[in-house]
Amino acid sequence: MAAQNKGIIARFLEGSEKSEDYARSTLPTNRWQAFFDILKGRLGKLCIINLLIIVFFAPILFLIVTRLLYIVGSGTIYPFGSNLGVGYPAAPDLTGVAESLMLTTDLLFYGAFVLCGFIAAIGLAGGSYVIRNMIWTEGVFVAHDFWKGIGKNYVNALQATLLCTIFLFLTKYLCNLADYMIAIGVGSVAWLTVAKVACYVVLAFAIMVSLWILALGVSYKQGFWQIFSNAFILTAGTLPQSVFFCLCAALPLAFFLLGDFFVSLGIVCVLLIGLSFALLVWFSFAQWTFDKYVNPKLGIAVNRGLYVKKESEEETSEAVKEYNRSILARGRSQLASRPMKPIDDGRELYELPEAFSREDLARLRQSRKEMIEDADSYAEEHRNDERYVEYNKMWDEREKVLQDDDKKGKKKKRPKMLNGK
Repeated sequence: MAAQNKGIIARFLEGSEKSEDYARSTLPTNRWQAFFDILKGRLGKLCIINLLIIVFFAPILFLIVTRLLYIVGSGTIYPFGSNLGVGYPAAPDLTGVAESLMLTTDLLFYGAFVLCGFIAAIGLAGGSYVIRNMIWTEGVFVAHDFWKGIGKNYVNALQATLLCTIFLFLTKYLCNLADYMIAIGVGSVAWLTVAKVACYVVLAFAIMVSLWILALGVSYKQGFWQIFSNAFILTAGTLPQSVFFCLCAALPLAFFLLGDFFVSLGIVCVLLIGLSFALLVWFSFAQWTFDKYVNPKLGIAVNRGLYVKKESEEETSEAVKEYNRSILARGRSQLASRPMKPIDDGRELYELPEAFSREDLARLRQSRKEMIEDADSYAEEHRNDERYVEYNKMWDEREKVLQDDDKKGKKKKRPKMLNGK
C-alpha cells in the first residue's frame, strides 16, 4: 500500500510525459495543436502551476480587494456619497473631493503594487519555466521544475514585473490627476481626455513589452538592455499579433465584465487556471515567433516539440534551410572531418635550451617537420574510417541540397536578426 501511494505521489509530481518512449510522430505539427494538446492533456498540471503562482500573487490580490473595500467604504462615509439632508451638515463645495481622494488612494495602493511585484516575480519565474518546458514537450516535474525556474529566471521575471507595475502606477496617477483637473476646471477637457487615452495606450504597450521580456528571458541568455531592446522590437514588429494574443491571454477576465454570477465564476477561473492559461497562450505565440524570425538566424533548431511532416526527403521548410545555412557559414569542423593523431603518441617537440645555437634551431625545425609529416601520415591512413566518411558525406549532401535550392532561384525571406545568444 505504501509503495502504491509512493507511485501515485511520484506520478503527481513528475507526470507521465517523460518522453523517452514517446513516439515523435504523435507530437503536434503546429503551435495551435500543441496549445490545445497541453490544455486538454495537462489541465491538472496547469491548475497546479496556477495555484503555485497564486501563492506569490497573494499580496497583490490582497491589495486589490482592500482597495475595492476602501473605495466602497469611502463612498458611504464621505458626504458626496450620502444624503446631505440626513445626519450631515451642509457642505458649501464638494467639487473635486472625490477625485482628490481617488488620487491619494491610488498613490498608496498602486505604489504598494510595485513593492509586491518583487514577490509576484517569484511565482512568474517558476511558472514561466514550467510552461516553457511543456511547450517544448519536455518531461515536467511540476514541483522540482517550478523551484528550479525561480533560481534560473527570477531576475528576468522581476524586470518584466517591475516594468508593468511601474507603468501601471504612473498611468493611474496621471489619469487620476487629469480627472481631478477636469473636476476643478483647470486645463482643457479635450486635451486632458486625449492625454488619458495616450496613457492607457502606453500602458498597453508596456504590458506587451513586459510579456516579451518574460518570454525572451526564459528562452535566451541576454543582458538587461539587450533583452529590453529585443522585446521592444518584437512588440513593434508583431503589434497586431501581440495585441490579439494578449487579449486571448486575458480571456478569463472577460467573466468580470458580465457581472452578477459571472463575477464569481471569473474569480474561480482566475484562481484555478487564469495565470497559467495566460502564460501558455503567450508562450505558444512567442515560440512561433522565435521559430519564424529568431532561431534560424541564431543557428538554433526550430519547431522544438513539434513533428514536421515532409512529403519527400528533399522538401525542407524555409526555417530549416536558414538553420542549415547558418551551420554551413561556420565551416566544417576539422576535428570531426579529418583524422587527428592523439597527443599521447610519444613524440615530443624539441625544446630550445636557454642558450641555443644555429644547430638547435635546425633541430627544432626538423622536429616540427617530422611531427607534421607524421600527423599527415596518420590522417591519410585513417581518412577512410567510418566516422570521418559519414561526417563528410553528411556535410557534402547538405551543401549540395542548399546549392541546388539556390540555383532554382527561390526567394528566401531574410527577417531582421535580433541580438541574441
